[in-house]
Amino acid sequence: MHQQKRQPELVEGNLPVFVFPTELIFYADDQSTHKQVLTLYNPYEFALKFKVLCTTPNKYVVVDAAGAVKPQCCVDIVIRHRDVRSCHYGVIDKFRLQVCEQSQRKALGRKEVVATLLPSAKEQQKEEEEKRIKEHLTESLFFEQSFQPGKNKTVSSGPSLLTVFLGVVCIAALMLPTLGDVESLVPLYLHLSVNQKLVAAYILGLITMAILRT
Repeated sequence: MHQQKRQPELVEGNLPVFVFPTELIFYADDQSTHKQVLTLYNPYEFALKFKVLCTTPNKYVVVDAAGAVKPQCCVDIVIRHRDVRSCHYGVIDKFRLQVCEQSQRKALGRKEVVATLLPSAKEQQKEEEEKRIKEHLTESLFFEQSFQPGKNKTVSSGPSLLTVFLGVVCIAALMLPTLGDVESLVPLYLHLSVNQKLVAAYILGLITMAILRT
């Protein structure tokens, strides 16, 4: 009777397989990461046999690639990367864990675990930090634009009083006589040099461009 109650769960390929972690990351510059551990859990009331397969077995050493897990127990599977070369950076390999009941040969369930070799843990952390900074700046700009609509409208509605005042001063400076103009009725201390008028003309041009953009 016990076998008949359990039988519907033991359909080929449908048994959930519990493995942690589901991704292995090896770093070439960190030898401590060249050895990784997969933990296979058996939450069921019957023992399981397991087998570990790999898409590129020549790059890895799997300790105890086949074995058994007692009911409601777990087992650690050690995986070592033995071909740490730059040509393998970023290549995604896959491990497949197949499980079956001890009295059967057909695989009741399977789980895939991806493995990747990266050049440096520091570079990976730097990329993640730069990504977080970019996301933070994007969010900051979004909130500034969202919560300050009135400010944006004020800036784009027209030139400020300071801009208009500077423009008037530059125009007045250009209208004053130049040094050496003896026929002018304007006092001598108001006579401007050519360089001063060039500066006034340059500033006036900048102000004109700013006004046109608004």
